[in-house]
Amino acid sequence: MTYLWLSLAFLAVAAVVLVVALTRARDRRSLVRRWWLPVTIAGVLIAVLTAVFDNLMIGIGLMTYGGAHLTGLRLGLVPIEDFAYPLAGLLLLPAVWLLLRRRSGEEG
Repeated sequence: MTYLWLSLAFLAVAAVVLVVALTRARDRRSLVRRWWLPVTIAGVLIAVLTAVFDNLMIGIGLMTYGGAHLTGLRLGLVPIEDFAYPLAGLLLLPAVWLLLRRRSGEEG
């Protein structure tokens, strides 16, 4: 299995959980309207931090990747697949919060 397929699997699970959470939320339109900007900003920051710190860690030899399992696309030294895990976390965090929040009229 390549890192790309593993990354896509993580992203698919995260997306499904988010869709289920939003589908169950009665106030989903309000949530999406309030959350799109903070989630976008967080996504950009996470991508930048991933690029910077993964480049540093790979550059000093803390981690390496088997070339046969990568797509070959890189941002600096970072394989493009490395960006899937922070993105999956970005999708899962609000989804889990939505699924676990109380149903007694709690605002999102």
